[in-house]
Amino acid sequence: MLTQVVLMGAVAGAQAVPASQSLTYGRSNTFSIFSAYSGDSSHILMGVAENRRLLEFGVAYGRKLYANGIVNWQYNGELLPVALESDPLGYFVNHQTSPTVATYSGNLGYAELGCAPVTDVYDFTLNNADGSKTTYSGTQTNSCHDRRWTIGEAFSPAGFQWNFMPRRKLQPFFIAHGGYMYTTQPIPIASAGSFNFTFDFGAGLELYRSKSKSVRAEYRFHHISNHNTANQNPGIDNGLFQVTYSFGR
Repeated sequence: MLTQVVLMGAVAGAQAVPASQSLTYGRSNTFSIFSAYSGDSSHILMGVAENRRLLEFGVAYGRKLYANGIVNWQYNGELLPVALESDPLGYFVNHQTSPTVATYSGNLGYAELGCAPVTDVYDFTLNNADGSKTTYSGTQTNSCHDRRWTIGEAFSPAGFQWNFMPRRKLQPFFIAHGGYMYTTQPIPIASAGSFNFTFDFGAGLELYRSKSKSVRAEYRFHHISNHNTANQNPGIDNGLFQVTYSFGR
């Protein structure tokens, strides 16, 4: 009789263990290293600057906040010591028809907001020193050619990650952050700012190689803008691909 009571108590105790303690794959503290890249930007939600590229290298820290058999909710903050942004440079082709027929071309030396070719017709007259007048006419087409990389750093202290089906090795997850990015010169155009706010959100898959180590692959919407703290605020929307290696316990 005593043996049966002991066994029943042990079974009841095992059933009373919270689901969060029975998770097979999930860490209390997570440390990560990652790299991310986007080869283009467009007007996805808010940004209007086109053809911008992002290349980022960073580290992250995560802390488990709540877990059960369905979801593992974690705090997630990211620090990017290297955040590179690339802007396309303006390029012009001037076809002059008066006073002589000639073609001139070259770099404009600054970043263009968009790279779709834009052609303008010009026709103006200048007074010469001898009192005569010369009329200049023709067309000029502006587009993009070459690009300029700008180095910066970024920090996203406000972030969360939700892993679903945490008892499985392969877990789908959703992630989101908010923070800032500082660059050595204004981006994405000269009249914008060097200090910008950022936010991102996305989803991916996390594969646990062991109980403490995993790799993640994800796609994020990533936005950069200065919140009207500079003369212009065109904003940048990127689709960002990120690969992360995580470890901890």
